Amino acid sequence: MTGERHRYRCAMRWSDMDAYGHVNNVVYLTYLEESRVDMLFSLGSDFGGKALAEGVLVAHHEIDYKRPLVYHPRGVDIELWVGSIKGASFEIRYEVHDEATVFARAASVLVPYDLVAERPRRVSPEEREFLSRYLET
Repeated sequence: MTGERHRYRCAMRWSDMDAYGHVNNVVYLTYLEESRVDMLFSLGSDFGGKALAEGVLVAHHEIDYKRPLVYHPRGVDIELWVGSIKGASFEIRYEVHDEATVFARAASVLVPYDLVAERPRRVSPEEREFLSRYLET
């Protein structure tokens, strides 16, 4: 099954680069966060997954750096999709690229969280429906 992919253009700042002249590895996490927030909080609220905006924790990140990324005035593109949906977690996968080059591939495991009860919770049917639109296996 191939689901939709969410596309996000992330603005870059000159200060994102480190002493070696390329984007610092820690900055990638910020890029991933911006794209994930756009997908889950903005789109999710519009399509029935609004509870995701009320509490989601990152349980795990992994990033494979493919090529050095230097400053692009146009920004960098990030494609996101859902890698898996489990009972109480889901995985978002990412590809960071421009028109011709993939700079990184990444994945984040996210856990829905009940902020009032201060504990993880199950993925709701509405959230599962929203996430399933982006599910790619």
